[in-house]
Amino acid sequence: MKPLRRSWVWGLVLLAGLQTASLAQSAAAEASYVAMGSSFAAGPGLKPYAADAPKRCGRSTSNFANQLAARRGLSLTDVSCSAATSEAVLQAWGDIPAQIDAVTPATRLVTITIGGNDVGYIGNLMALSCNTLLVQGRVTTAQCPVSKAVTEADFSAMDRSMRAISAAIQARAPKARLVFVDYLTVLPPSGSCAATPLTAAQADQARAVSARVQAITAEVARDVGALLVAASRLSLAHDACSAEPWVWGYPAAAGGMPYHPNALGMAALATALDQALPR
Repeated sequence: MKPLRRSWVWGLVLLAGLQTASLAQSAAAEASYVAMGSSFAAGPGLKPYAADAPKRCGRSTSNFANQLAARRGLSLTDVSCSAATSEAVLQAWGDIPAQIDAVTPATRLVTITIGGNDVGYIGNLMALSCNTLLVQGRVTTAQCPVSKAVTEADFSAMDRSMRAISAAIQARAPKARLVFVDYLTVLPPSGSCAATPLTAAQADQARAVSARVQAITAEVARDVGALLVAASRLSLAHDACSAEPWVWGYPAAAGGMPYHPNALGMAALATALDQALPR
């Protein structure tokens, strides 16, 4: 057998090098991950917070996006922010740029938890619980937040906004996999407990709002061809009144954020996402 000519050898080396570079570029593109959403994505109460994030966002370095990125070796851009509504995803929110601006043609994965603030879900839970404890003399605050009346128009607007967000992501990053992550279950299936100081009527109303948020999220995900990680179902046995809660109750343990994911909840979400996404 004749030995390969030197020119052929260099050609093979060059071809191998080009293929390796192409694969490396492809892998880098595949690893581009953008995490968007509100506080259930950001992780307030789970310190330390990201040093480069606006203080009001409460963006934890151990939220589910950071944990997923570490497991998968993903290049993460986390723009989640506490109190964000769906409007803050599509438009600038004060001094904070629109979250959608983080999505580029190189993005290959987007996770989003949004909508609850559009209909006052967690905010109302916190306001009502604060007022209950205030009346009972169990909190010393001079004033509690005011709860928000929620209308059908609010739910319709939430639905439209989530569809607009999906369309914007698909337009900016046609190759990205979009994953909706809904909200961890906060209240037990019925009644309440010391960790959820609400009247029976208040608890039932909050469960109804939660159910609507879940239903809209699931419907939008199905209609736009997105993946849904139903945190609400995964956490049914881990509400704030359970033996192993994935959310803090009201008030929260020292340093925690009432009615938001604790460390167990964030770890469970990271695991659920890791299992739901293809390898």
